[in-house]
Amino acid sequence: MATTRATESATIEEGSLSTETIFETLSNKRRRYTLHYLKRLGEPVTIRDLSEQLAAWENGVERDQVKPKERKRLYTALHQTHLPKMDRLGVVEYDNDRGVVALTEAIDQFDIYFDLVAADEIPWSQFYLALGSVATALVAIAALGIQPFATLGGFGYALAVTLLFTAVAGYHTLRDRRRVVGSADVPPETTIPPVDEVETPTGELDD
Repeated sequence: MATTRATESATIEEGSLSTETIFETLSNKRRRYTLHYLKRLGEPVTIRDLSEQLAAWENGVERDQVKPKERKRLYTALHQTHLPKMDRLGVVEYDNDRGVVALTEAIDQFDIYFDLVAADEIPWSQFYLALGSVATALVAIAALGIQPFATLGGFGYALAVTLLFTAVAGYHTLRDRRRVVGSADVPPETTIPPVDEVETPTGELDD
């Protein structure tokens, strides 16, 4: 425990986060959701507001449909575990007395996307490998003069392959930009309703 705290303190003093710290922060879904929400809003929020939004995302409902026990569960986890840890790591500033949390400048180092693979997807690296293999096979068949593949010609295949990879790369780039932390209304790993209006952090919380 002492070693961990010493490492965290050293990281903060250096003014930058280590790769280990970044991945430790992102390893938990609730911490990822917290980063996404805070970066999306761009201003401090109350832990009550944060817990309500995270509860909505986790349960797949609108914020006004979140049950008190669901929000309370998130509130407790954030207050006791996640926000203090993120504060120690230098990722957020958590005012325990006021119940207000804000991002630090370290958020700039989280300007990455979550390379998450859904159950019905394949990794992009495998997709590009398969696409390249198919294109190579078609060009080889055409070079051997096998019909009807040989009718397109070398220039035709070169143009087709170039356009295909450009289109796929364009889609991949757009998709990744939408998965950057805080770039969309909802975290990239969920399709839950978007962020509602924020509760202005004034005073202390009632729970």
